[in-house]
Amino acid sequence: MNYRLKNAIVLALPVQIILISWISNYPSFIEEYYSRGIYPVIAESMRWLYGWIPFSLGDILYTLLGLLAIRYLFTKWIYIRTKPVAFIRNLLVVFSVAYLTFHLLWGLNYYREPLAKTLGLQASYSVEELLEFTTRLTEEANRQHLVLTGNDSVQVSFSFSRREIFKKVGAEDHPVSDEFPELEYTNPSIKGSLYSLALTYMGYGGYLNPFTLESQVNRKIPMFRFPVVSCHEMAHQLGYAAENEANFIGYLRAVNQNDPHIKYAALSYALGYCLADLRFQDEDKFQEVYGKVNQGIKLDYEELSDFWISYENPLEPVFKEVYNSFLKANNQVEGIRSYNQVVALLVAYHKQSPL
Repeated sequence: MNYRLKNAIVLALPVQIILISWISNYPSFIEEYYSRGIYPVIAESMRWLYGWIPFSLGDILYTLLGLLAIRYLFTKWIYIRTKPVAFIRNLLVVFSVAYLTFHLLWGLNYYREPLAKTLGLQASYSVEELLEFTTRLTEEANRQHLVLTGNDSVQVSFSFSRREIFKKVGAEDHPVSDEFPELEYTNPSIKGSLYSLALTYMGYGGYLNPFTLESQVNRKIPMFRFPVVSCHEMAHQLGYAAENEANFIGYLRAVNQNDPHIKYAALSYALGYCLADLRFQDEDKFQEVYGKVNQGIKLDYEELSDFWISYENPLEPVFKEVYNSFLKANNQVEGIRSYNQVVALLVAYHKQSPL
C-alpha cells in the first residue's frame, strides 16, 4: 500500500468519527434505512455464507490476525523503533478500516430507535408493578420447574447437547415471528466459541462477532443458562445492539419455545433479573418473594454464582471495565448496567401480554 493511500485512510478516520457522531442524532433515519433496510440484507447474507460452517470462522479470523500482529512486531521490530511515526500511521490505517467495517456491518444498530418506542412499551415502572410481576413470574417459573422435575427441591436436568440447543432455538418456524415479524430468523449461525475458556475468565457468556455476524456462545456456562444466552446473541444478529433489548428478545424467543426445558431457562433467567431489581428497590419485599421460589431454582442460581466465582481472576475487572467503556462509547450510557434494564421491558410487555 503506497503512502498516499495510507495517509488518505488515516485522514478518513476523524471524518468517520464526525459522521457517526452526526448520524447518531437521527435514530429514526437509522431505524428505517439501516436497521430495517440495509442491515437485514447484510445479516441474512452473512448467516447464509457462514452459518453452515460447524466452527467459528470469526474466532479463527481473530486467531490469524493475532498471529500476524505478533509476527509483524517480531519481524519489524527495528523498523518500529527507527520509524515510530510510520508505525503509528500503520496502526491508524488498520483502526480506520476496522472502524468503518464495524459500523457498516453492524455497529450503526447502536443508534437505532429504542425498542420500547418501536413496540409501544412504557419504559418505566413502579415498585408495586415490579413486585406484582415478579410474584407472577415466580409462580410461573415454579410451575414450569415442577413440570420438569416433579420435586421442588431438585434442579432441572438438561439431557440434550449444546448443538441440539442451537438447533432448537434457531428453528425458523418460531411463534415469536408471528407477533413480531421483524424478529424472523433464517439461516442460523450460532456457534460455540473456540475461546470459551478465555470468555469465562473474562466473565462473558458470549458475544457477536461484528465482522462475520456469527453468534458466539460460551460453551462452559451452565446448561440452564445456555439456551437464553444463545437467544441473546441471536438478538444481536437481528440488529438489536443494546444489551437490555437483546436480553428481552432473547427471553421472548426462549420463553415461546415448545421445549419445556428452554421455556424454563427463559423464565428463570427473567426471574433472576427481576429478583435482583426488587432487592435493590425493597429488601423486605425481595425476601418475601424469594422465599416462595422453589429450592431447585435457587440451586440453579447458586450453581451459576459458583461457576463465575470459580473463574474469578485479577484481570476480570479490567475486561469488564473495557467492555463497560465500549458500551458507553456506543450509545449505552449505563454501560454494563444496561443489561439490567431488561426489567422495564419485561414488566411493560407482560402488562400487555400477561404470563
